[in-house]
Amino acid sequence: MVKFIANLESELESRLLFLSLESDKPLQRAEESMLEINNALKKLKSFVLRTKFASDSEEIDFFKNRKPLILSKLIYHNEVYRIETRKPSGGEKMIRKYYQTELIKLKEFFEENVDFYGYYRTHSTYLDHKYFIRRKLDVKLSLDSFVFESDARFSTSHDYKVAKIMANDLLEVYLNDELLKLNRQGQEQYRISTPKTKLAWTDNKTSLIELIYALQCKGSFNNGNADIKEVSAYFEAVFNIELGDVYRTYLEIKNRTSRTKFLNNLQNLLNNKMDSQDE
Repeated sequence: MVKFIANLESELESRLLFLSLESDKPLQRAEESMLEINNALKKLKSFVLRTKFASDSEEIDFFKNRKPLILSKLIYHNEVYRIETRKPSGGEKMIRKYYQTELIKLKEFFEENVDFYGYYRTHSTYLDHKYFIRRKLDVKLSLDSFVFESDARFSTSHDYKVAKIMANDLLEVYLNDELLKLNRQGQEQYRISTPKTKLAWTDNKTSLIELIYALQCKGSFNNGNADIKEVSAYFEAVFNIELGDVYRTYLEIKNRTSRTKFLNNLQNLLNNKMDSQDE
């Protein structure tokens, strides 16, 4: 089973990567990606229906990790397709508001499912036997109504919700990336003049993004009214550096064991310097 699923995931990733490189049109890419993912899910379902799990642990792992990983991609591309087909044809301000409204919807889903988010994000397992074993529906868990209509042979009460969480993480990156593009398009009217002395950022980009987020969170610019895109654009102009997708890097920083590694190091270095001067 493990080998079949690994091969299926690898083949799907290769196909999706090819599609992402082949087309720069979001609608076309989303549509073709959905067809590929749907075919992969059909193969996965057919395999599961004719194969018996070796143990409850194997079944839990499949419905908690393996199936949601593929299903989340289908949900994500379907949402991108929906968002792009309904995107207003107005100016930059209207499109920005539209994307921001979509981000609010993601936040609302989080708030509606905050308990399960906490369970899933903390890698808890004490309810796995109820959430990820087939035909173990517990109505006391506030189930979504569609659960009762899904194919019980290939679904549990919460495998779709895990996939939705994964998809929303991807969608959040997508929406913030689109907002960042809008910001860059409008940068021509906000050209930043750099000082005569040239300073180059020679540390890694992740460290600079960690610093930028800390300063923005502190409200160190424009009395706290500068958003992360404006601050990032300023640092890019001053240090002549391309930071790329700062929000994606921020998500990676969040998932690190030591989230504020760079800031902690700065604090230690400065304290050590002052301590040595006191001696």
